[in-house]
Amino acid sequence: MRYFNGNIFTGDSWHNELVITTNYDRIVSVAEQGEAAAEKDLQGNSLVPAFIDLQLYGGNGMLFGEHPSVESLEATVDYSRAGGAKLILPTVATNSNEIVFAAIDAVREYWGRGGSGVAGLHLEGPFLNPAKCGAHDINKMQEPTVSNIRTITEYGRGIVRFMTIAPELFTEEGLEILKEAEIIISAGHSNASYEEAMAAFEKGVSTCTHLFNAMSPLQHRAPGLVGAIMDHSRVMSSIVTDGYHVDPVAIRLAKKIMGDRLFIITDAVTENPEGHYRHRLDGNRYVMPDGTLSGSALTMTSAVNYCIEKVGIDVSEALRMASLYPAKVLGMDKEWGRIAPGYRADALFIL
Repeated sequence: MRYFNGNIFTGDSWHNELVITTNYDRIVSVAEQGEAAAEKDLQGNSLVPAFIDLQLYGGNGMLFGEHPSVESLEATVDYSRAGGAKLILPTVATNSNEIVFAAIDAVREYWGRGGSGVAGLHLEGPFLNPAKCGAHDINKMQEPTVSNIRTITEYGRGIVRFMTIAPELFTEEGLEILKEAEIIISAGHSNASYEEAMAAFEKGVSTCTHLFNAMSPLQHRAPGLVGAIMDHSRVMSSIVTDGYHVDPVAIRLAKKIMGDRLFIITDAVTENPEGHYRHRLDGNRYVMPDGTLSGSALTMTSAVNYCIEKVGIDVSEALRMASLYPAKVLGMDKEWGRIAPGYRADALFIL
C-alpha cells in the first residue's frame, strides 16, 4: 500500500509518503518510493502506530469491569478502536471473585470466537491498600494470602496479564506466585514507603499504575512511592493525562524525570447507574455518587492531544507514550509501536 499526502510517523521518523508492503499480518518492507498494488490518500491526516491502552473499564455505555460479558467487552473494544487503541487490557476494579471470574470467562470466550485487540485482563485489585482506596470498594478488598492469590491466578492463568497491587502488603512468596503466573506486576493504590517500593521493584514489580493517583506522595522527608518511581532507573508507570487526575505541570515534571519510562492510559469508564461502581459523567470526567473522581472520559487520541497541547510534550514523544512504551510493558515492542519490517500490519491508525 502506498500512503501519500499526509504525515506518516514510523515510531522513529516522519515521512510525507511511504510504501508499506505486507505479507498476511506482518509488514515486510517500508520504503519512501516503490510500486504498490493500492494507494491511500491520507488527505492531510497522520498515519501512526496504533495505540495501546493498558487500563480502561468499559465504553459505549457498557461497563465491562462491573458487568463482564462478551457483549460489554466488544463494546469496550469498539470504543477503544474508535479512539486509536487497537490493543487493550480491559480492566476490573476491586470486586468479588464472582465478577473477576466472569471477566476471565468473557475474555476466554471472546478469544474463542476469534475476537482480536485484547491482550489479556488487567485486575486492579483486590490486593490493594485500603488507605489508598480511591474509588475502590474497601469491602471487596482481600488480604494477599497465598490462598487468595492462588485462587485468582489459577483460574485466570493465561488470561490475567496485568495486576495492580499494593506491594507493601505482599510477602516475597506472594510476588513469586504472580511472577510464576506470568503476570505483569504493577504498584498502585499503595501506601508503600520509598524503601518498601524500591525493594518491591527489585523483587519483580516492573511498573506502576496511574502515577500520583492513589499512592504515597513525594514529600521532602518521605519520598514515598512517587519518589521511588522517579528515582528508579527501570520501573515504568502509567499516567492519566486529562487534567483532572494530574495537573499538566506535574505531568511535564514527571516526563522530564522519567523519559521513556512514562506511558499513557485512559483509565476510562462509562455511565453506570447500577452496581458497586456507579459512575456519573461530570463535565469531562466521571465521579461516584459522593463526588469521588472515579475515571476519565478519555480516548487514547484525546489523551495524546492533551499531552501535546496542554503539557507541551513533543508530538513524536507523545505518540510513543501511547504506543511503543506500553508495548514495552507488555513485552510486545517487537510487534507493536512501530511501522517497520516484522511489525504487525494491522497496528496502524489514521489520526
